[in-house]
Amino acid sequence: MRVFVTGATGFIGSAIVRELIGSGHQVLGLARSDKAAEALVVAGAEVHRGSLDDLDSLRRGAEAADGVIHAGFVHDFSDLAGACEKDRCAIETMGRALKGSNRPFVTTSVITVLRSGHLGMEKDATDPDSAGALRIASEEAALSMAAQGVRVSVVRLAPCVHDANRQGFATRLADLAYEKGISAYVGDGLNRWPAVHRLDAANLFRLALESAPAGSCLHGVREEEVAFRDIAEAIGRRQNLPVVSISPEDAYQHFGWLAQFVLSDNPTSNALTRKWLGWRPTRPSLVADIEGNIVLMTTCSLEEK
Repeated sequence: MRVFVTGATGFIGSAIVRELIGSGHQVLGLARSDKAAEALVVAGAEVHRGSLDDLDSLRRGAEAADGVIHAGFVHDFSDLAGACEKDRCAIETMGRALKGSNRPFVTTSVITVLRSGHLGMEKDATDPDSAGALRIASEEAALSMAAQGVRVSVVRLAPCVHDANRQGFATRLADLAYEKGISAYVGDGLNRWPAVHRLDAANLFRLALESAPAGSCLHGVREEEVAFRDIAEAIGRRQNLPVVSISPEDAYQHFGWLAQFVLSDNPTSNALTRKWLGWRPTRPSLVADIEGNIVLMTTCSLEEK
């Protein structure tokens, strides 16, 4: 299958490209720079020049492929609403190009669109009051295409997609710990985050492309619930910093934009994802990757991933 991949040189997207090529697929990767184009060629992919802002380039990429994986997102947390609107427009553009073809279209969402304090299931409705509510419009736009002859599926990713170099939102927590001299959690720290290794996530995207039912939501989590305090303690051990509880009232001052996610409690089931696709995540845990982190400090990128 010839697959158009957005975000093809990002942290998750680059792993998806390798997974696809390793399984015999051809990849047409979106590249907005010469550096990205070179990385795609080295990985064995074809290059499609464009960006998430260039809707015509997205349309042409989708039309030229047997299927699409949309893993790109503009990670500008200073304008998250704007980034989410760009994501929705990109999804609608590529979906229209696939209309009536029954071709697969795998898009990306986040677990935090689900209700906090509740074990999230694949068939659960999104919650407009959730920490990830700004991503709901994109998810709804994607799922609506199932009725338009597109085999669309949505992969909801855990807040911590990790390997030994980077750990998703936990990387930002590590940055904050370094900056402030403490590794913090809120209250008793027993609120829960799910997590998944990026290679397991990449495998899930390939399986979704190949066989996910139209209109399905899939949960990209291996560890269904990691206590936030365990994450803070792992960062503290890695950086040799004190681990401190702070009050909910102080969370926004300490964590900034990340506070809404720090305060969320999102245990998440992957039972249906495993059943539907035969997915078997096996890579290391989040805490193991934090403690074995090759790079002690990394700056969160605001670039398109």
